[in-house]
Amino acid sequence: MKETKQSAVKRFLGMRGMGAVITAFAGLIVIYVAFGIIDRNVFSGQNVMNLLRSMSKYLLIGVGQSYLLITGNIDLSIGSMVGMSAMVSATLMTMGISPIIAILVALACCLCCGVINGILVGKFKLPPFIATLGTMFVSRGAAYMVNNNRNTDAIATGIGKEAGDRFQNFFYYGKTLGIFNTFWIALILFLVFFFLLSKTRTGRHIYAVGSNVDAAKLSGVNVVNTTIKAYLVSAVCACVVGLILCAQAGMGNMEAGNMYEMYGVAAGVIGGISPLGGTGLLLGTFAGAAVWQTLENGLNMIGAQVGIQRLVIGIIVVFSVLLDVVVRSGNFRKNTNS
Repeated sequence: MKETKQSAVKRFLGMRGMGAVITAFAGLIVIYVAFGIIDRNVFSGQNVMNLLRSMSKYLLIGVGQSYLLITGNIDLSIGSMVGMSAMVSATLMTMGISPIIAILVALACCLCCGVINGILVGKFKLPPFIATLGTMFVSRGAAYMVNNNRNTDAIATGIGKEAGDRFQNFFYYGKTLGIFNTFWIALILFLVFFFLLSKTRTGRHIYAVGSNVDAAKLSGVNVVNTTIKAYLVSAVCACVVGLILCAQAGMGNMEAGNMYEMYGVAAGVIGGISPLGGTGLLLGTFAGAAVWQTLENGLNMIGAQVGIQRLVIGIIVVFSVLLDVVVRSGNFRKNTNS
């Protein structure tokens, strides 16, 4: 029995990409403790709860981007889809339409964008940078046009204060078991997509496409369908983040989700998701999102300027990608053996 447990632990620790995950979690602990020593308020329960809530947006956007990075692609439109989701849902609610209908319409818009991305990249072989750059502008344009190029009024003006409060509490301000609902929503979606990627045939196909698309085709993998599925995951994550931002502000902001495509990439690569495709674990994305938010939170609490925050996080992202390139090239092993 003991040997079985030990072998299971060895298999878990020996998973490809687990080293990067452990490194990311170790870095998270070091960063958190270091900021806590500088400012004890970092350890306060209220700060931890706020940190988890703020981290949730980066986690979701990181999951969506990680799926695509594993396939060897990227989604530059994910941030604009966040804005589109926030504006579409908020605009409909200010018109008095039920929040449930508004959420479904926003989801349909994002899924439509995801399908288009998947078809352009998977079927028509457009470079993902170009294809999603185009849909990025389209989605942001929709976010501007849906309410005639202005931010919406408060959603409560349309659906009433009671319904507005329910929507905001469900997605942002409410708590369950003492933890903000935002985190529970992100955690549930994370677990669903973690299971899909690690335990299903679709997940195996996603890794296969990212590792070698030609070999995947020869193995019978439907590359087009797999690519579309990955972009649909990105679309779902973007939609939920848009709803969270809408609930946070209580209105729709045309600039919601600005730069979130880069935040998603950062969360993934810090956690060991390879931008070259085929490698990485969503556990790493969880760690990467936590590292990002802990850095942002800690630097804010010690009064660091925004420029310094961006500088530190940028260096970490570049270092993470550089480490992945070095390990993949085999130089690290050669230097270690010599």
